[in-house]
Amino acid sequence: MSSSDRLLFNRQTSVHQALGGGLYTISSVVLNLDVILILILVADVILWRHTNVTLGIFIVTLASWMMFERSDYTFLSYVSNVLLLLLLILFLWAKSAQILNRPTPPIPYLQLSEETTNEAAALIREQINTVLSVSHDIALGKDPKMFVKVAAYLFIISTIGSLTDFRTLCYTSVFVALIVPVAYERYEEHVDSVLVKGNLKLKELYIRFDEECVKKVRKWILETNKLS
Repeated sequence: MSSSDRLLFNRQTSVHQALGGGLYTISSVVLNLDVILILILVADVILWRHTNVTLGIFIVTLASWMMFERSDYTFLSYVSNVLLLLLLILFLWAKSAQILNRPTPPIPYLQLSEETTNEAAALIREQINTVLSVSHDIALGKDPKMFVKVAAYLFIISTIGSLTDFRTLCYTSVFVALIVPVAYERYEEHVDSVLVKGNLKLKELYIRFDEECVKKVRKWILETNKLS
């Protein structure tokens, strides 16, 4: 077995590059330097390369989950109250600074450039067109394999949705994203070895099932059709 076959999903890159840490192109749109740096930062955070940032996200997520679960706050009311408090503090700070002749709040002037907006719009348009094209092929029965995959994903999502609410699912997804990739990167060889062996066992079981059941049923159907 080659080294690439031992890797999960036959990938040729490291976990860091697979999570977006590499330089690549999406949907024929070349990403600019800012987007590449964001992707690298996200990969570093997920793999705990910036321990303080990842630990901060982990603690904030856990604290917010406990706060929303133990209190009567909803996400919308909480965000509205935080923004209201922030605006009140900044307003009083600015007014007192004018009266006391002190510096105003150091708020940077943020503005999206036209280039960044066009690139983001082009990327979103490409992704939406891809989804619409795949949906069109599935609806017309042109891609049975994709239909099975989408149906399986929707069934899994429906099953998960029946077991938990959306808020808890979001928090759980954050915890999984911060724990599973770094654990997989640390024990990559062992995990890939176990998964590859399991995949080979499943293939053997499928071949045996096909020979002992499917082929016999197919042969019986053909013989029945000949007799009729």
